[in-house]
Amino acid sequence: MNGSETTDAQDNPAPEPLPAGEAAEQLAAAKKEAVDNHDRYLRTAADLENFRRRTAREREELRLFAASRLLEDLLPALDNLGLALASARQPKAELKALADGVELVQQQLKTALTAHGLKEINPLGQPFDPHQHEAISHQPSGEAKAEHVIKVVRTGYILNGRLLRPASVIVSSGKPVEEAVG
Repeated sequence: MNGSETTDAQDNPAPEPLPAGEAAEQLAAAKKEAVDNHDRYLRTAADLENFRRRTAREREELRLFAASRLLEDLLPALDNLGLALASARQPKAELKALADGVELVQQQLKTALTAHGLKEINPLGQPFDPHQHEAISHQPSGEAKAEHVIKVVRTGYILNGRLLRPASVIVSSGKPVEEAVG
């Protein structure tokens, strides 16, 4: 070993023993700090468990009552549908008045559903879009361009930007091919 190297014993001499009274005070302070830390830990763990329970309860309430606003908006339409049915059962009920009443109920339903983020997909005359439409058949058409919707069989719906149900459509295959006469 040369003179510039030192040993660990020289770098870290053993600590000098503390007087008995001072060591007892430090030990008592350390025990008190440990008890305080343990108490904080238990309180924090209890707070976390209470938070978990409260969050689970709130999530369950949200799941149970999420549709309540929508249902409240649909109840007037349901009431009017009941009135329309009662009117239809009357003697000499007019078919046109019944149809008008049912149309009003349909409009009420559409308005309530639109207010909750539902949007209709009615692509009549538009190009076929496989992301929003479901082609149930192709048909020749003299009026519509090829691959354009010529009939909507079932309206599609989007809920808050997400496809809920594609529109079922009949798509034009272009102009009809005339058969050559022999």
